[in-house]
Amino acid sequence: MKIPQITFTRFLAAMAIVISHFNKDMFLYKIDYISNIFLKANVGVSYFFILSGFIMIVAYHRKEKIAYFDYYKNRFARIYPLYVVGLLLYLVTKYSGFSFYKGFLYLFGLQSWIPGEAMILNFPGWSISVEFLFYLIFPLLYNYFYSKGNKNIWGGTVFIWIVTQIFCNLYAGSSYYKGPHTESHELLYYFPLMHINEFLAGNLAGLFFVKNHQRKNYDLPIMIIFGLVLLSLVFLPLFYHNGLMALLFIPLIVLISRNKGRLTKLFSLKPLEYLGEASYAVYITHIPVLYILREMLKKYHLDSNGMFGIYMVVLIITSVLFYQFIEKPSRDYLKKIKIS
Repeated sequence: MKIPQITFTRFLAAMAIVISHFNKDMFLYKIDYISNIFLKANVGVSYFFILSGFIMIVAYHRKEKIAYFDYYKNRFARIYPLYVVGLLLYLVTKYSGFSFYKGFLYLFGLQSWIPGEAMILNFPGWSISVEFLFYLIFPLLYNYFYSKGNKNIWGGTVFIWIVTQIFCNLYAGSSYYKGPHTESHELLYYFPLMHINEFLAGNLAGLFFVKNHQRKNYDLPIMIIFGLVLLSLVFLPLFYHNGLMALLFIPLIVLISRNKGRLTKLFSLKPLEYLGEASYAVYITHIPVLYILREMLKKYHLDSNGMFGIYMVVLIITSVLFYQFIEKPSRDYLKKIKIS
């Protein structure tokens, strides 16, 4: 079941994260309300986690059982080659901070399990550590719950989601939370178990979709929900990062996937769908590409706005090249590997 219109939304979420990591002196951060949105735009990672759970169900829902080796091999082929490329690019300008310990944690996706180490090396890689957990448990969930129609998973997911929201909001407001760049911050924001509810919620959204995928024109509801997302980020002082936005992201994902209106025609355009396919390259390489570009252009003394324009062009071009000449070929090669 192919849903081309949802693919482009990955690119939009990736670009929101890119902007949130850029210099806060940029013009976007000088505009009231707009600045609030981009300061919280890293909530796009939560969208990725929920969408990942949704896509897993859509991709595998016709199977009676998932073969563990084939699944893990395909997931490894999908994300790992560019994950390593992101590290190598990062070391071009930040090699002085490298150690074998950090390299070990990063290459095995263990960094987010250790508060204080989640942001080592190419720091967007913290989320891949979380994805590794999702990929580890999905075949088990599918083979023992989803494929058998076991309804217990629905109650379990709701329970995990509620507990996560209560804990995160209480912890964020407690004396135990010491703020950004501390171990308490990394426990709250990056620890994999804090995000399991997002993947499970995405799974349930996928189960709902594959049984209710009649297509209608949902352009207006989609725009309303997207507006609510923006308004929430601007006006509601809540902790969004560990699944709370599932309340809006899930209906947004389902309606976009079921939509046959003008937005779907726009998002399904081949160039936009292609950008969506390259969105992982955008996300996992955007920090090292920025560092390298700053080194190359530092003699020109560009302001943040000038640097931003050049950065956007370079990032999109390099991400397309990474996708076309590294991600796709390596993925296709690794998928062909057989173990007798």
